[in-house]
Amino acid sequence: MKILIIGAGGVGSAAVRIAVRRDFFDTLVVADYDPARPTALVAEVGDPRLVAARVDASDSSSVAALISEHGVTHVLNAVDPRFVMPIFEGCFEAGATYLDMAMSLSHPHPTSPHELPGVKLGDEQFAAASEWEARGRLAVVGIGVEPGLSDVFARYAEDELFSEIDELGVRDGANLVVEGYDFAPSFSIWTTIEECLNPPVIFEEGKGWYTTPPFSEPEVFDFPEGIGPVECVNVEHEEVLLMPRWTKAKRVTFKYGLGNEFIEVLKTLHMLGLDSTKPLDVKGVKVSPRDVVAAALPDPATLGDRMSGKTCAGVWVRGTGKDGQPRSTYLYHVADNEQTMAEYSSQAVVWQTAINPVIALELLANGTWTGTGVLGPEAFDAKPFLELLAADAPAGYGSPWGMEEKPL
Repeated sequence: MKILIIGAGGVGSAAVRIAVRRDFFDTLVVADYDPARPTALVAEVGDPRLVAARVDASDSSSVAALISEHGVTHVLNAVDPRFVMPIFEGCFEAGATYLDMAMSLSHPHPTSPHELPGVKLGDEQFAAASEWEARGRLAVVGIGVEPGLSDVFARYAEDELFSEIDELGVRDGANLVVEGYDFAPSFSIWTTIEECLNPPVIFEEGKGWYTTPPFSEPEVFDFPEGIGPVECVNVEHEEVLLMPRWTKAKRVTFKYGLGNEFIEVLKTLHMLGLDSTKPLDVKGVKVSPRDVVAAALPDPATLGDRMSGKTCAGVWVRGTGKDGQPRSTYLYHVADNEQTMAEYSSQAVVWQTAINPVIALELLANGTWTGTGVLGPEAFDAKPFLELLAADAPAGYGSPWGMEEKPL
């Protein structure tokens, strides 16, 4: 297997640091628009299988040319979701297997954005599914942590724990603190603005997908391993678009523990138009307001040594267990920033995102996961993934997941 990781930011760098501990690949090309970033990363890691390169992720022909130049077989997209389609199309053109952690962008309904979905997350990719299948090519979409591991948990719950699922509720919360900053997001602010200010999507059997206003339906969810109660709200996320395609869940939701301060900041950015991606003319220079916000905030990849606490991703499953009795279970994975920094020099949020596509690549390399078309994580067997995640090194990745019964 010859891998290309596009993007040498926080998640891409973490994926490299995780992957080099494994032996399932021959070559790993790390590429970025700024060639200094992959060059520095390759020098830091010091693995002879690594190669640094430059790529323009906005140009499918640039992506395809780099794939062909290095004989790449598998591409991991580790950049902002605005670049999904050029990378996706470049992989198709060059014949490489494609993986991403966020899907093609959505566009709100033109007249009823808080009731009806417009263009949904991933719609552009799924529109090309038949072409990928006809060519015998594979795209694994949404294989980060959320989406990604959460979707693997959904598959596992349906196959192993439940005979009927009333709701798959993705719940994400943390108690992370960044010392020295009043406001410092632990993940890409570009992506955070996109998913938090777009109308959240909910799925219900018989009704299909529908939308609500941002930050709707607040609830307090008690997270495990010392994180505790966190208020969570509806947020647009890929799981709600993926899980109904491959599971029989009657309802699918995604709620994120943002916190009131974060919500108010996002509302202010929206009120001022600073969430816009449409370039403005600033003294003769065209600049996107959202890019300005991102440039003004610290790079999440650099915050690890100032960060403390844990982050938790998981799925709250409610329905009927295999024994015919009502069941309410939270399947989850926790990343502790102190541990991820000590072992991988990567902060918890980006590390927790990055480990999952690396596991998927290993399962593809050894033939455990196979398929054609555009497939979500739910389309594959969950048990080998979860076993590899939890098993101690060198057999696995040494990062156990948990399961907690919740009140009915």
